[in-house]
Amino acid sequence: MQRTIVQPPVPGDAALAELKQWLGVTRPNDDEMLSGLLQTSLTICEAFTGKASLRQTVEEVVALSGEWQELVSRPVSDLTSAALIASDGSRQTIATLSDALEWRISPGSACVRLLQPFEGRGMALRLVVGIAAEWASLPAPLRHGIIRLAAHHFREREGKSAAVPPATVTALWRPWREVRL
Repeated sequence: MQRTIVQPPVPGDAALAELKQWLGVTRPNDDEMLSGLLQTSLTICEAFTGKASLRQTVEEVVALSGEWQELVSRPVSDLTSAALIASDGSRQTIATLSDALEWRISPGSACVRLLQPFEGRGMALRLVVGIAAEWASLPAPLRHGIIRLAAHHFREREGKSAAVPPATVTALWRPWREVRL
């Protein structure tokens, strides 16, 4: 299964202000770097928990199968579109999703299955995923872990930082972690 981020999460000004407050930074000189560290911390949080923290749009390509297929992205809040990928790579948008596929969302995952046979390479599904729609509605431990990780990388930018998040960060994220085989 192939997954592509179409619209990345946007932590926004509130997240940047929270990070700057945590670090005691008042000048705008480092805003661009700090915003990048927030994006990186969001990505690491998603890799650790198995769930997207902030709302984003992703595309997953699934096989052309009538069997139930579990999607990689979590948590899924909406399936916005689908397109059949032909053998030559061209795409044909499926106008009526309910005629082509069935999907179900549970608290832990989302599954789809095709209702009719299709020919081609696969089907591209456009999904909206994320625990929270905006920074302020993100659960405090996730938000605080993201801030602490970004601050850790900011402070360690001159030295050699560990490849794994600090234990204080993972302790905050652990309740949201989902381990899959």
